[in-house]
Amino acid sequence: MAFGISRKELEQWKEEVTRGEISFLTHFWLDNRFPDSHCVTKAGCKDLEKLADWGEQFGLKKEWIHHNEQYPHFDLLGKTQVKVLKHYGLDAHIKRFKLHI
Repeated sequence: MAFGISRKELEQWKEEVTRGEISFLTHFWLDNRFPDSHCVTKAGCKDLEKLADWGEQFGLKKEWIHHNEQYPHFDLLGKTQVKVLKHYGLDAHIKRFKLHI
């Protein structure tokens, strides 16, 4: 279950992904499979090759891409999530979603 974002933020992420940009969307999230995570960052891009190449620099395997038909993405959690957000200067995501690891 995703929550804590606006429709405008979601639509912006979808537009950027569709244009072939690497785009980030962080939101609160509850999933019993990941009891230590309270939010996730979706790193998406319509261009699967570009997304796989991008993920490689952070140790992400292309097999981990969620092949959502319209919005393929990696789900970033934990230390990798914080590392990527810091790398891109997305400190506002870290603060807003209390990602102090």
